[in-house]
Amino acid sequence: MPRLVRISGPAALLLVAVLSTLLALAYGGGAAAQLLADPGPLVRWGLPVAKLLVNLGAAGTIGALVLACFALSPRESAYGASLDFAAGAAALFTAAAALTGFLTFLQVTDVPLAFDDRFSATAGQFFSQIELGQAWLATTLIAAGVTVLCFAVRSQTGLVFVTALAVGALVPMALQGHAAGSQGHDVAITALGLHLVFAAIWLGGLLTVIVLRRQLDGTRINAVIGRYSTLAIVSFVVVAASGYVSAELRIGSIDRLLTPYGILVLVKVVALITLGGFGVLQRRFLVERMRRATLAGPGAAGRSASAWFWWLVVAELAFMGLASGVAAALARTATPVAQIVATQVPTSTPAQILTGELLPPELTFARYFTEWNFDLAWVLFCAFGIFFYLAGVYRLHKRGDSWPIYRTVSWVVGMLILFYITNGGANLYAKYLFSSHMLMHMALTMLVPVFLVPGAPITLAARAIHKRTDESRGAREWILLAVHSRYAGVLTNPLVAAVLWAGSLWVFYYSNLFSWATTDHIGHEWMVVHFLITGYLFVQSLIGIDPVPYRLPYAFRLLLLLGTMAFHAFFGVALMTGTGLLLADWYGAMGRTWGVSAIADQQLGGGIAWSVGEIPTIALAIAVAIQWSRSDEKETRRKDRNADRTGEAELNRYNAQLERLASRDTRRP
Repeated sequence: MPRLVRISGPAALLLVAVLSTLLALAYGGGAAAQLLADPGPLVRWGLPVAKLLVNLGAAGTIGALVLACFALSPRESAYGASLDFAAGAAALFTAAAALTGFLTFLQVTDVPLAFDDRFSATAGQFFSQIELGQAWLATTLIAAGVTVLCFAVRSQTGLVFVTALAVGALVPMALQGHAAGSQGHDVAITALGLHLVFAAIWLGGLLTVIVLRRQLDGTRINAVIGRYSTLAIVSFVVVAASGYVSAELRIGSIDRLLTPYGILVLVKVVALITLGGFGVLQRRFLVERMRRATLAGPGAAGRSASAWFWWLVVAELAFMGLASGVAAALARTATPVAQIVATQVPTSTPAQILTGELLPPELTFARYFTEWNFDLAWVLFCAFGIFFYLAGVYRLHKRGDSWPIYRTVSWVVGMLILFYITNGGANLYAKYLFSSHMLMHMALTMLVPVFLVPGAPITLAARAIHKRTDESRGAREWILLAVHSRYAGVLTNPLVAAVLWAGSLWVFYYSNLFSWATTDHIGHEWMVVHFLITGYLFVQSLIGIDPVPYRLPYAFRLLLLLGTMAFHAFFGVALMTGTGLLLADWYGAMGRTWGVSAIADQQLGGGIAWSVGEIPTIALAIAVAIQWSRSDEKETRRKDRNADRTGEAELNRYNAQLERLASRDTRRP
């Protein structure tokens, strides 16, 4: 039975995926002949199929690598088999990406296939100078590099970087997807990127489990499936959320669901709901029955549960093939909402040309709380951050361990503030007003960490997550490995953290990083991550509870805080008194008809950097002083307990030493 499953599972996936792609193309008109510059049926039908193979190859690569990093032990044969499977999938990824890039070139340029200098020159220009060609060339080269690394790298730590590189191969695809250059392009890029990554983990992980079935015995396969189930549940949530956001951008309203594009979206939704049902049935019933049957020994009940599980896996792969095929066809199907780049509209405003979005209404204090600009990545990050933290606290209480309530409240409040800052009015107006950008920056680097650090997430994870004993690395092992690494030791050094926190202000705003983070969505996401991490490290060095290699004495912590705050205040004053725009071709070219001038708004941003940042500074100083006082009290109580236990032995030794010194002095002439 397992051998038949290993053959029929991937076969069902590939067969259903290809058939659903062809049928969806025929129904939605994605492969219909173009009125002008038609590339021919080979390109029209072959390009979506090649894109489907790209998705399947990427899924196999990423899914196998993630499973090797989080579920398998290097000492078992399944670990090497998963890397071999990842290498084979990466080779498919590379070949399919190269084919997709070539077919895309034929479609875009309408150059007939020939072996002459004109064809070669046009192809070279497309892949070296045109953004779409550069994207597919980058994807192909990255996939080729991942193929080689899957053979060369076998260490668990090294595989993390290989996995990150494989995920990076999907970034150019996300940037070139549907709606990537139209209104709402930031949301579209985020949703498509998350959809690609987590669908790959979900599908590729399941494929890898089937491939590894022969290398894993009954007890081991149950453990691996349980670990994969956790990844699958998270992936299901992310895929469902990102799929909804993408569909809403392209369909716009419910009445457009009856269009060919909308019908195909409904088919994909049905496939996703069915996959969710399979997951519940397998993980909550069949996996548990398999585990109990394995503990009880071989029997008919165990064999029946195992057979049902593996055949449901085949059906699950078939529905994944359906969803993958429809997704490939949707990428070629006309959307009900026209995907038009703002610069292509003759009546576009300066704000539309620069940002791709309409200028928001005039900023008032109330609109900071009524206007929203949701970023799906940070919505999910905050939601998962709160959920897993509360789950950890619940696990501790369930086994009888205590966890201070103030830590839980502090963490949840910090996550809610982070949610607002990355999705609320500050995030919306940061594109158009420097002052809003600075307010967002100050909150990320000073306000949010003040609440997150006292939550002690590392300590909670170390206590709540089960320890692995099979040499594989789960979340607990990876977190502790990162915390105790030499790199973390350097970054958490108080002086290094202070330099990163204060020095990055000047480096960021007076270099091209500021322009990149303001004008590019990827740069904006990097900015949020950077300021959040540097702020967290700095606050951790002052009032942190989680373990770090070295902490300054409390007196020096206060001096470090005052010194960095002075440096920070000087930066704010420099902006307040400055008379030149830092980003004149952006903030000075928005065409705003409301609010103060761009230079006055920048000076206001300097005032925010100088004044608003002082509130968290006072809170940090008070927290350090309270910790200092409590530390002295604990030390005093410790000495009192030691004196009671030893009968003042330490004091007696000290008095005896004084008596000896006095006696020696009296004997001297």
